[in-house]
Amino acid sequence: MTREEVRARIEDTGIIPAIRVKSAKDAIFAANAVFHGGIPIAELTMTVPEATKVIAELMRVNPDVAVGAGTVLDVETAQRCIDVGASFLTSTGLDLNIVEFAERHNVAVIPGALTPSEIMRAMKAGVDFIKVFPCANVGGPAYIKAMKAPFPKSRLIAAGGVNQTTASEFIRAGAIALGIGEDLIPHEAVANEDLEWIRELSRRFQNIVKRTRAGDL
Repeated sequence: MTREEVRARIEDTGIIPAIRVKSAKDAIFAANAVFHGGIPIAELTMTVPEATKVIAELMRVNPDVAVGAGTVLDVETAQRCIDVGASFLTSTGLDLNIVEFAERHNVAVIPGALTPSEIMRAMKAGVDFIKVFPCANVGGPAYIKAMKAPFPKSRLIAAGGVNQTTASEFIRAGAIALGIGEDLIPHEAVANEDLEWIRELSRRFQNIVKRTRAGDL
């Protein structure tokens, strides 16, 4: 999947499921659950044991989905993720070395940013999207709206505090997509291998995004 295709996939879907679980087995279950729920995207954080092996396995079995690497903190980790086929790279903060690395390899990159200065630097660096994290802690949807005013061309992804109650508000505020963790992939659902629970949540969040974009919410 090309960088442009990944970018289009994220824009169209409007949801990036963030997988933070305790084992490689749990990560594979969680990813497949959201795929079956209709979301063809997953972000696997590097805190998952054997994360790069999981990315490789998910890409092998599901070649048509976008599997990204999350919480990438240095170029060395970024290289390992690209080597196993990661579709995109995300980081908690703005590391221009990682951004430049992704640019050289023509891979979609989504750095974290919070302040206006960080958003400005990220935009000038040519990133694909900017993950505003932790969004809820600094005002939630109101903060997204405030940042979209001076940066109308910014492609902001709201992450941190996105749930079924706030998802529509974030989209209306100007977020192009939502980064969702436990509210989409509950730890209990993973522990019990409750596929239908995660599938239902996937469908609910997709419905919220579609209806909000259509002006129905």
